[in-house]
This record gives sequence, structure tokens and C-alpha cells, in this order.
Amino acid sequence: MAAVLELIAGSYEQITFGYRVKTEGNDWTAKPDFTHHAHTASVSAVAASERFVVTGSKDETIQLYDMKKRTEHGALLHHEGTITCLEFYGSSHLLSGGEDGLLCVWSTKKWECMTTIKAHKGHVTSLSVHPSGKLALSVGTDKTLRTWNLINGRSAFIKNIKQNAHIVRWSPDGDRYVVVVDDKIDIYKLETASVTGTITNPKRISSVKFLNNSVLAIAGDDETVRFCDVEKAKWVCEFKAHETRVKAVDSLIVDDYCVLLTASNDGYIKMWKLHLKEELEPPVLLGEVNTTARLTCLAVWRPSSVQPISDGPSKAATSEELAQELAKKKRGRAITEKVIVEDESKPKKKKKNGGKKTVKQ
Repeated sequence: MAAVLELIAGSYEQITFGYRVKTEGNDWTAKPDFTHHAHTASVSAVAASERFVVTGSKDETIQLYDMKKRTEHGALLHHEGTITCLEFYGSSHLLSGGEDGLLCVWSTKKWECMTTIKAHKGHVTSLSVHPSGKLALSVGTDKTLRTWNLINGRSAFIKNIKQNAHIVRWSPDGDRYVVVVDDKIDIYKLETASVTGTITNPKRISSVKFLNNSVLAIAGDDETVRFCDVEKAKWVCEFKAHETRVKAVDSLIVDDYCVLLTASNDGYIKMWKLHLKEELEPPVLLGEVNTTARLTCLAVWRPSSVQPISDGPSKAATSEELAQELAKKKRGRAITEKVIVEDESKPKKKKKNGGKKTVKQ
């Protein structure tokens, strides 16, 4: 059965591209589906949920695109400065980070800003939500790695990493996370909150993506994509993906194999077939499309790809247990904001000026 998916890419030229992919057989084709020119500066971040595609830009706005209705859905105008990172949790919440040091949590029901946290003294450079939805990690230009309890909206732990990290990512099972500083990847284990291994890339790293719980795909300022085994902290495979540097990587699972997506400064988005077996081999090219633009970021939209949010405990049972595992020595400062990720069925008090927004209903 053919998968339904769409490639979403942002560019220096202010445009967001959407390509519908025909996935039958081993020859995949991508056809232009839409272009979204809502920004007035280069697109810096993109994320996709079951319903929406969101893009952030140097123009300080987050633009919304409704994939169901195929229309623009308005803009979120809460940040001051470049939007540096966007991530959905399921289909109910969006987290955003910016150069203003803020971490904002939005409800996608009415696109209200539920909580604003002054997360870092400098820029927020990256964020990642734990698979349980109960914790988030953020890194910034204040040389800290911060852990946020998303149940009570408080800081759970602050770690001084002595350098400005620009990427942080949880593994799919939430047992590990990686922190990227320039060309170096530190691999952490949640259980001990300590570094279990370090990998150094030949070039500065631009994007990483967990393909499963042990394999991490890494793109840097060259044409090569490399794969790392995070359990053993060693390189396992690499291949030449583009003619110039790879700006972004993403992935999805189709049937019994992984599809790796790569976007480059050369304007191409490529789709690669990769079998995640014990002895990893270079992937096979499924298809490609030339956007003719200088690409900056990449996401994949699948209408049925989002897993339902669990009401029960996750593998690490409660947010308190998760936070305790990370907060071994000292706790960070408490934030005054209250619940962030909450049950949408509970009535909420209306906030005054809870984040400027212009959203089409």
C-alpha cells in the first residue's frame, strides 16, 4: 500500500515548499503541491503535525498552514527575534523557541499561547520534547542545558555545559538524549544524566535525527551523511548524499524499512531507502526533487503519522521520576508559570493578552 506523505522545506528565499510524494515501488516521485510565501525573511524552522505545517523565520513570526484545508491559517506573533526551533507534541501542542530566550507552548485547538517561559539568558537554539510529553530539554547561548517539567511548568534541572550547544534531541524511547556543540555530539543517558559517549564529526553539524533508539543520522557542513551507534558511541556507516553541504535530515518508517530525507544548499531534497539492520549499509536513492532554492530546513508531513497521546504513565512512570533522574545534584530555579501540557478537556481560565496571534478561524 502506498504511503501518503509530503515533503516540506523552508528556504533562504522566504518560501516554504510542499511536495506530494508518490511512493509506489522503488521509484518515488515528488510533485509540487504548494508554495507558502508568508514570511518576509528567510525561513529558519519548520515542523509538521497531523493537521498543520508551521514555519518560523527571521521576521519574528510563526506562520500556520492548514494541510487539511490547504489554506493559510494565520500567524503567531509572540516572539521578538528569529524563531530558532519548532516542535509539535502530538497534534495538541506546539513548542517554539527564539532568539528572545523564550520557550512558548501553544495549544493547537485555538492557537493560544498557554505558557511563556524565559528559558535562557541568551538565545534558545534548540528544544526537544520527551516522548512522554512530561519533560522538555532546551539549549541556548548561555552555555546551559535546561530540563523543563511540562506538567507544572517548572525548571527541573540546569546543567552548565561550558559551551553554546545548538542542537538537543531525545531518542524515540526517551532513554537517551544527545547534545550537539559545533562538530561534537555528547550522548547522555537519562538514568544517570551523564555523558556515556562522545562522537566528533569531521565538520560542524547542521542536523541530526534518531532513526531508531540506537542509530543517529548526522549531517554537517559537507556532502556526507553519517550514521552513529549511540549505544556504542561509534560510527557505523556513511554515504555521499549531495554535491554541497547537507542542511537538514528527517526520516520516517515505511513498512519494514526507514526512509531518510535529506535537504541541501544545492536545492535538492532526496529520499533514501535504508534497512535498519545490525550491519548498516549505505542507503539506496528512491527519488529526488530540485526546488532550485537554497534550503534551510526540512520536515515530513503524514496525515496518520502522529501517535495518539497516552493518558497513562510512560516508560519512566511520572514527570517527578523523570525530573528526579535528571536532577541529581541541584534543582534549577522555579518558574512562575503553571501547567503547560495539560488535559484539553479541563476548563481553563482565560488569560489577558496570552500571546498575540492572528489566526483565521
